[in-house]
Amino acid sequence: MSAVVPLVHGHVPATMRAAVARSAGGPEVFELAERPVAAPRAGEVLVRQVASSVNPADTKIRARGPALGPALPGVLGMDVAGTVAAIGRGVTGLRVGDAVYGAAGGVRGMAGAYAEYLATDARLLAPAPRTIPLRDAAALPLVSITAWEGLFDRARLEPGERVLVLGGTGGVGHVAIQLAKTRGAFVAATVSSPEKAALATSLGADATIDYRRESLETRTAELTQGRGFDVVFDATGGADLAPAFGAARRNGQVVAIVSTFTADLTPMHHKGLGLHIVFMLLPMLHDESRERHGAILREVAALVDAGRLRPLIDPARHTLATIGDAHAQLEAGRALGKVVIDIAVP
Repeated sequence: MSAVVPLVHGHVPATMRAAVARSAGGPEVFELAERPVAAPRAGEVLVRQVASSVNPADTKIRARGPALGPALPGVLGMDVAGTVAAIGRGVTGLRVGDAVYGAAGGVRGMAGAYAEYLATDARLLAPAPRTIPLRDAAALPLVSITAWEGLFDRARLEPGERVLVLGGTGGVGHVAIQLAKTRGAFVAATVSSPEKAALATSLGADATIDYRRESLETRTAELTQGRGFDVVFDATGGADLAPAFGAARRNGQVVAIVSTFTADLTPMHHKGLGLHIVFMLLPMLHDESRERHGAILREVAALVDAGRLRPLIDPARHTLATIGDAHAQLEAGRALGKVVIDIAVP
């Protein structure tokens, strides 16, 4: 049974609204339902949700079922943004009423964020940025951790290096541009239109490559004096590493967020490239190094509050009742930046 926990302003209810995925399948599998509110266990906090967002990982888990996701019927959604409603035993550094954010649910063994409340591991959370609305903070956790791990933990980006971000205005890509600039890198980004080129430039990109109108090979040569990029971050989630291998310099680094396909590694061998695959769900799935994600999000919040990082949010508005529409929008390629789900008024 769920506990009724005293709050600064009122009480946690016994039940909540949640968008429940009835089964694996298309966006139509979601339905609104009443679910019990779980009391936080030791090491957990209960978050009163203000907003969540949709990531490609969420849509894949919805489509494929519980291999990586919660048991069905169940609640999906990884990105968390809200206020602490109750605190379990052993949690330090957070208080009831604190604004927090994180990638903290929606995978195997963990309830998801498409609900009014979520009890989750406090190690996965961090104080939310103070200078943007909590709704906007909901767009940041998964994509920021992914970009941070790829650029800094894996590729070890150094000041002055040249970085190419494939998919510069996508969820991970728009954060990767900004993070790379904070390390003093020269950043180029691929885009699909003049409008997206302008957007990537506004995020800090030093150069853009419109892959529908320009040759990636030619522009890479122009921007790197024929040498190739030190780091290529493939944030597209596509099914071909050849463009990334082609744009990287000899002994350069390639980072990818998807590798569930067959690829020819010959160009990688010929150039002596390093290949890094970022799968940021691992700490949630295996309860390993979860505190690292909380630490990254503290750094991200500091960059946001310093005016050096901002989320790119699609203008469409969605709620728990329209989760299916939000998933369909992202899968159809009709999102510019992150698709945010409004859950409650902060």
